[in-house]
Amino acid sequence: MVRKPIRFTIQCWQNRWGADDRGRKRYILVLLTNGSNTTTNQAFIVSSFSGHIGNIERLVETGELVVAGPPGKNDHSYRGIFILNVDTKEKAEELLQTDPAINSKLLDAELYHWYGSAASPEYLPVSDKIWKMGF
Repeated sequence: MVRKPIRFTIQCWQNRWGADDRGRKRYILVLLTNGSNTTTNQAFIVSSFSGHIGNIERLVETGELVVAGPPGKNDHSYRGIFILNVDTKEKAEELLQTDPAINSKLLDAELYHWYGSAASPEYLPVSDKIWKMGF
């Protein structure tokens, strides 16, 4: 049995994920904060956040969202984080405008460049396999 060199395997993974020589790539980190819309209309709020969850699911399916979730209680009004699988803030802003909770100003978004593991997109598919219960 002849084994292929490990370098070949690493090269395949680098190509698959768009990794640089360090095995990393650029993403956009999004910190979601309380928005300026302070409505108390519960039907509107429920509808917007239902759309927010649906948008998250769509972005995961298209491979544009790598990580999403709420932080613990904090003093900064942070409501959630996204790591988007795009390398420009402009592209990230386009994606965020598809989110009803952001579009309606219930949530605001702070965007930062983030340089992380190119394998980060594997996080959600693995995470989904270890759930004991869903949302």
